[in-house]
Amino acid sequence: MFQSGSRNTLLFIHTNTTKPIKTHFPKSHFSLVLLLLLTMDIEPETNKAQKKALLILNCILLSIGHCGGPLIMRLYFLHGGKRVWLSSWLETGGWPIILIPIFILYYRRRAAPAGDQTKLFLMKPFLFVAAAFIGIITGLDDYLYAYGVARLPVSTTALIIATQLAFTAVFAFLLVRQKFTSYSINAVVLLTIGGVVLALHTSGDRPKGESNKEYVVGFVMTVAAAVLYGFILPLVELTYKKARQVVSYTLVLEIQMVMCIFATLFCTVGMLINSDFKAIPREARNFGLGETKYYVIMVFSAIIWQSFYLGAIGVIYSASSLLCGIEIAVLLPVTESLAVIFYQENFQAEKGLALALSLWGFVSYFYGEIKQNKKSKKKHVQETQVSQFQNPC
Repeated sequence: MFQSGSRNTLLFIHTNTTKPIKTHFPKSHFSLVLLLLLTMDIEPETNKAQKKALLILNCILLSIGHCGGPLIMRLYFLHGGKRVWLSSWLETGGWPIILIPIFILYYRRRAAPAGDQTKLFLMKPFLFVAAAFIGIITGLDDYLYAYGVARLPVSTTALIIATQLAFTAVFAFLLVRQKFTSYSINAVVLLTIGGVVLALHTSGDRPKGESNKEYVVGFVMTVAAAVLYGFILPLVELTYKKARQVVSYTLVLEIQMVMCIFATLFCTVGMLINSDFKAIPREARNFGLGETKYYVIMVFSAIIWQSFYLGAIGVIYSASSLLCGIEIAVLLPVTESLAVIFYQENFQAEKGLALALSLWGFVSYFYGEIKQNKKSKKKHVQETQVSQFQNPC
């Protein structure tokens, strides 16, 4: 188990009530999400089952966003879309969605004893400034990534983004003193090798009608996006560690919302300078799939990307920035496979090898987690026994 600050400070705002809450797991995933939100602030931090459920939920959100985001963004460019700033804006423009769980959790706190004194927003000025700063960096990263997707095939973009894992590991060590085990190091190495293997077959991926210069610029911009996002993940974790207040999941949602708002503002300035707002109606009329589908793609793009960012920040909160980076790398072959299915991109033997390496790395990481958990539990039991022996009552 990684001994990161966010891992050891997984806290939930909880009420003072001691009455047991009886719940039944619903059949739909949406109902399960609502159930988690409605019970999130009831149980104290010792509820390990709830922690695992929250981590699993965020992993699912991250998976949906990471696999679906680049595919729907590439769909826009393949059928006549030309606006890079618009695409980057859509990556965080769905931030109002976060208000839904924030309001649910707020009314849950209001229903508790002495809940009339609770505030809608819990964030203090220090965290607001930190989240705003990270949001501006995220806006820049959105633009770099969108530029790469506009110029490169999904498979090529995905493999370049996978290199962010190495940068995440380096920045996590520098910023949050992330402790590594032999298993986590093995996972990083395997996943990085998987990305390198895929990179061996990118020479023939240049889209038709695109100049070599455009391709190279897109490649460089995507690499820059990978480096920057590798920095953002540990920076978010550092923000949790340095927070001058209790970090609850409600607060995590607020941090995510502020980050997205400022990232969207950053991209809005770019859209205004590039006259994207004026060009949207004209581009919609000339879109290859039709005007209606143009706006449908815009809406779903915003929703799917919001799923990615919400999942990413939730995984960092529930576990660590390194686990977030590892999951993003593990999803690389999945994105590759989807690109083959939907866009008929070639699936060479190298991609199959990368898939095997990614799965191996993921198994290595969680095997190390299980071993470390057992070791920690054994050590805790021994310390408890020694303490009882020294202080008999």
